[in-house]
Amino acid sequence: MSPGGANLARMIPELVAHRGWTRRYVENTASALEAALEVGAAYVEVDVQLSSDRVPFLFHDRDLERICGVAGPLHGRPAAALADLRAADRERFGERFRDEPLAGLPGLVELLGRYPDRHAFVELKRSSIEVFGPDGMLDAVLPLLEPVAERCTLISFDVPVLHRARARGVRAVGPILEHWDQRADESVHSLAPQVVFCNVLRLPGEGALDVPGGRLAVYEVDDPGLALELGRRGVALVETFAVGELLAALSDAREPS
Repeated sequence: MSPGGANLARMIPELVAHRGWTRRYVENTASALEAALEVGAAYVEVDVQLSSDRVPFLFHDRDLERICGVAGPLHGRPAAALADLRAADRERFGERFRDEPLAGLPGLVELLGRYPDRHAFVELKRSSIEVFGPDGMLDAVLPLLEPVAERCTLISFDVPVLHRARARGVRAVGPILEHWDQRADESVHSLAPQVVFCNVLRLPGEGALDVPGGRLAVYEVDDPGLALELGRRGVALVETFAVGELLAALSDAREPS
């Protein structure tokens, strides 16, 4: 590879499959996650909430309606009842995924076991932290993640739960910023995060992008030109619903060796 090609490669951010390959599959499902890893994603991101009996499921929304077609929060039902639901997202996919179950956290662990060079960002959702408390959330999640703990980073909008995770021996954590200036807050700085996540819409319009100590991950991006521009500004990771499409587009930007 030429020096120019090497410089370009350094500026191309790595991709994080946002809830799996969400453009083509129902988010946070086994199908979406495996498809993302199969197409070459080095990182996946999932959301974790707890059932009423404190079983971790991969789920984003505060309500089951959009994905499962039933009302109420995930934490309002026990695991056995949730196992009977289907993650069909019928508004987007019709009946294509009518048999897709809600994914549990053990399924993610099993999947990472089959892809030993991949990494997961595991978002602890506020909706469950509010109900079960930081330690209740961590008590449910950490033992299940233990077999792949070295390849998982806990992330959350709730910075206190990440501090609590640190106190319990978790090595890799990352806050999700509410706003760009939050990166300078003492609560974020003292966390010494490995990664910091930020919404692309909350970034300053120009200039270098940096965060204290760790790498910057930006979401939600599906445009290859924007991904390259963010890489030039210092973004290390781009989170995307369109991981397969963006991987293909960015591979075209690399100079052949």
